[in-house]
Amino acid sequence: MMRMSHRMTFWLGGLILAGTLLTPGDSGLRAQRAFASPPESERSAWNQINKDRMLANIKVLASDEYEGRAPASKGEELTTAFLEEHLKSLGLKPGNPDGTYFQKVPMVGITTDPGAQLVFAQAETGNKLTLRYGDDFMGWTKREQTEVSMDSDLVFVGYGVVAPEYQWDDYKGADVKGKVLVMLINDPPVPDPRDPAKLDEKVFKGRAMTYYGRWTYKYEIAALKGAAGCLIIHETGPAGYPWGVVRASNTGEQFDLVKADKGMSRVAVEGWITYDKAQALFALSGKNLEALKKAAVERNFTPVSLGTKALLTLKNQVRTIDSKNVIAKLEGRDPKLRGEYVVYMAHWDHFGIGLAVNGDKIYHGAKDNASGVAGMLEIAEAFTQVQPQARRSMLFLFVTAEEQGLLGSRYYAEHPLYPLEKTLAAINMDGLNVLGKTKDLIVVGLGMSTLDEYVKAVAAEQGRVVKPDAEPEKGFYYRSDHFNFAKQGVPALDPGAGIDFVGKPEGWGLEMRDRYTAQDYHKPSDTVKPDWDLSGAVEDLQLLFEVGFRVANTGKYPIWNPGTEFKAKRDAMLKVVTSNK
Repeated sequence: MMRMSHRMTFWLGGLILAGTLLTPGDSGLRAQRAFASPPESERSAWNQINKDRMLANIKVLASDEYEGRAPASKGEELTTAFLEEHLKSLGLKPGNPDGTYFQKVPMVGITTDPGAQLVFAQAETGNKLTLRYGDDFMGWTKREQTEVSMDSDLVFVGYGVVAPEYQWDDYKGADVKGKVLVMLINDPPVPDPRDPAKLDEKVFKGRAMTYYGRWTYKYEIAALKGAAGCLIIHETGPAGYPWGVVRASNTGEQFDLVKADKGMSRVAVEGWITYDKAQALFALSGKNLEALKKAAVERNFTPVSLGTKALLTLKNQVRTIDSKNVIAKLEGRDPKLRGEYVVYMAHWDHFGIGLAVNGDKIYHGAKDNASGVAGMLEIAEAFTQVQPQARRSMLFLFVTAEEQGLLGSRYYAEHPLYPLEKTLAAINMDGLNVLGKTKDLIVVGLGMSTLDEYVKAVAAEQGRVVKPDAEPEKGFYYRSDHFNFAKQGVPALDPGAGIDFVGKPEGWGLEMRDRYTAQDYHKPSDTVKPDWDLSGAVEDLQLLFEVGFRVANTGKYPIWNPGTEFKAKRDAMLKVVTSNK
């Protein structure tokens, strides 16, 4: 998906924090600092991070030869072999206890015939509206069936949210079984009763997105309600990407994890429709979409029958395949702690070969996420050089099928090779900074866990500051692989590229981010550009190396902060660990 020297600044503050995060049993300088400036041995390891080597690896992974790195393709074979070779050359042990560098990820691939048409038929007038696949709607199924159909009444359910903690229920007991649900994107943007120009911070976290706003949640709740289908209305601003991304991301073979029920617990059809066609649908039904959008941000909203049917048949090719997560391990030096882990992770996959854009069919994925893969190889090499090595073990996890719905990381989190209760942190790398040095570093979900304190301390030593995501309404925390670890309770860090670039005017960084999203994100044009400058990526990687190193040496596990939705699960998990000691 998408999405370091000045070292002695705040040194005293680091020592104050060290009182709660020391590593018991260590002696000397290391025992007296959790966040003080790194000693020479660690700085030497930092210097192993090499931008030229990183760029060379990105170019290989994003080359035409690798064909966009789709799961179950020539691109997967080349990519996983490339990673295995590099991990062996670094002297890292196979991460799978079976003695290999691979974790098998069983998946089903479903390819939908793009000739499908979605027809809306108004019951009273008999008028119809026909939508074209790709241009007007995207639809697919997660059921292992060669054909699925829907001929069902449409019901508008607002944002489709059931959130008891916010006293919110968009269904109000309505029976929507067998219906096709139409939903708005994101969370309900509830106005602050004291200042309607602002959002209520007490409901759905105000401007920031919660998991209720993710498309994955919307399809899940539709299935729980027994719906026949679920169509999400796309809006470029709230989504954070244009319709072209929806089209490209869902064209061709779509993957899911193999399920015992062959996907029959999912709705028959999941999909998106463009905003223009949604307006036309509501007009066909004698309704006003804008008026209903306003009504949907009130707690007293109730579902609205559109008096219109949705008719669609999808013809599919179905196959089962085994994709691969790639994993390597560097054992910790402390016999008592080497059974505990810090995980670095990046997804190796992209979209492979798809719809041609400007004559190019290969979705190269240079920034997303060849950059993260190449960067993680640099961090892995740095860990092999640092002496003494970390007390705990390091895992380097390259996951498959992130672009298909975070499938590889989800499979690992549900079938971990190492106990999650003994996994201290997951550090994600998805889309590195390729535009030069920054004065800041973004942490998506800043404030969720004590991992932030490590990041802030190291950033201060670099003379940099840590900032929250500038666009929390787009829900980036729920859109990359670390989220699957968070859902299982493991504190998970999602760092992003800074936006305050050295030598650039204010606003330039966000302008470049928006340009990438509009022009290159999930498009064949995501290639290595002549103006790339990986000096900023090197500083970010040095910071992430140091954060992981300090976590691997700390005396206390990182924890979720109060009020975070993942805290209860982690607390229960750690009680079990403590009781077993």
